[in-house]
Amino acid sequence: MKYSKIVFLCVENAGRSKMAEAFGKKYGINCESAGTQPAAGINEIVKQAMNEKGITFEDEKPRMLTKDMIDSSDLVVIMGCSVEESCPAPLARSMEKKVVDWNLEDPKGKTLQEVRKIRDEIEKRVRELSFE
Repeated sequence: MKYSKIVFLCVENAGRSKMAEAFGKKYGINCESAGTQPAAGINEIVKQAMNEKGITFEDEKPRMLTKDMIDSSDLVVIMGCSVEESCPAPLARSMEKKVVDWNLEDPKGKTLQEVRKIRDEIEKRVRELSFE
């Protein structure tokens, strides 16, 4: 694989980045996820959608992004920013890391059917990373 460590970032670390991290680990990628303003817990609809894929978040909690996370990675994937003032992209870019913005819809407030589409797109993109 091209990347030794990937960090998936979003604002709350309660949906998109958690799904990406879970799929990354499933496909053998050394990865972690975090947010700039972590939520209190993982989105319940996201949990339900991931359970359908055999992935549970029993012990997982949203985590705060740290400088060390970015320092130790060689690819930073921004899931998309819905809150500009909390977007992690400028921080990651300022640290001269390779940054990719997937610009995915936030699952917050979405139906299970809508979250499934986001989940499936994340899985597809993570699988592509695992083959790079």
